[in-house]
Amino acid sequence: RARRTVGLSDFGDMAFVEPLRIFLESASAEASLGVVGEAATRWDVVRFLGNLLTMRAAEQRDAGILRQTIERPIFIAGLPRSGTTFLHRMMIEDPNNRAPSVWQTVSPYRDPRAKKDQPDRRIAQVQRQLKLFEWMAPEFRALHPLDATSPQECSEILAHVFRSMRFDSNYNIPTYRAWLDADESRHFPAYAFHKRFLQHLQHQDPEPGGQWVLKCPEHVFALSAIRRIYPDARIVFVHRDPVKVLLSVAKLTEVLRRPFSRRVDRLQIGRDESARWLGGTQRMIEAGDDIGLPEPICHVHYIDLVTDPVATVEQVYKHFRMPFGEVAANAMDRYVSARPNGGYGPRDYRFE
Repeated sequence: RARRTVGLSDFGDMAFVEPLRIFLESASAEASLGVVGEAATRWDVVRFLGNLLTMRAAEQRDAGILRQTIERPIFIAGLPRSGTTFLHRMMIEDPNNRAPSVWQTVSPYRDPRAKKDQPDRRIAQVQRQLKLFEWMAPEFRALHPLDATSPQECSEILAHVFRSMRFDSNYNIPTYRAWLDADESRHFPAYAFHKRFLQHLQHQDPEPGGQWVLKCPEHVFALSAIRRIYPDARIVFVHRDPVKVLLSVAKLTEVLRRPFSRRVDRLQIGRDESARWLGGTQRMIEAGDDIGLPEPICHVHYIDLVTDPVATVEQVYKHFRMPFGEVAANAMDRYVSARPNGGYGPRDYRFE
């Protein structure tokens, strides 16, 4: 279906087939997919595969894509719901920084069959898709405000090769989750693709030439892969009270799953998310300050970030010996002033 949709046939590396098969079997047997869930899963998979075909065709046309250099990228990691998104969006206000946008991770290339004189409608299309999801999950925006032009976290990139915790957030798929967690080396192909994806974006838009700032909680489970693929990477850990993290991430998981599944077990979500992020916390503790990269990990505390956001970002810049200019500081200050509480809505979390 993906081949018919984009009119291309060569995937190149087929290493995605095994994780795709495991994901689909797990989703079919365990996720209690409803009609919407089945349709959304089919659309998602065909989209990812179509993007792989389109990227492969672009590489065959232009070998310069894979010669793009991704230098000293910054990876923001930590427990989910700990301020990583807020820090990411603050740093992207600096015109010297860049991040993948939501619309780019959905459609990194225009439809290859589109006529050259046709306007590029990708941003508008993704905005409509987000509105549809918000209609199905009205609590989502208060928990995670997102627009087509927002910076996107890396789980959406990693999902293209079906090695991503993004699927585990949207579906109850314990078999797939156990497969992904069983061997850390399973993250290596995902991060090799991650770099390839950034090379494609950078090749299409070389003008900013900016510093890649990337964000995803699941980076804490893939530090070895990051070190191998990006040997000059810089890591930021954001820390927050894990009790508050657990309440928030459990609620978000419920909201994400409800439109797709006929049955959502909140008690199971609580157990699973507690176990998952206890494991993430242990990875962060084990990493400490040094995971063998040229620069030590930068630690940011949530309370500092929300109390004095701009000064906290300045400390991140100072840690990595990056210039923190007046233009960046003023842009970040305007961002904070325009979005009280980071743009998040009121939340009501309960342990039970």
